[in-house]
Amino acid sequence: MSANKERPVHTVPNKNGGWDNKQAGETISHHSMKDEAVERGRQEAIKDHTEHRIHNKNGQIKQANSYGNDPHPPKG
Repeated sequence: MSANKERPVHTVPNKNGGWDNKQAGETISHHSMKDEAVERGRQEAIKDHTEHRIHNKNGQIKQANSYGNDPHPPKG
């Protein structure tokens, strides 16, 4: 099991402008456009087989995607 499996990637607004991708509390990338940050965050989450949580400008999680062993897969 990868050490990053329990460390989701969060795409969050940066207080100084732009968007950051963070994992385990550390910034792993910074982008001026949200679209770019979301794509890079998705790539990192896929690479690490973890979740990608996309926040809105207010900091609330707007969307979450799982790219690993989903503990709560959809039913049906």
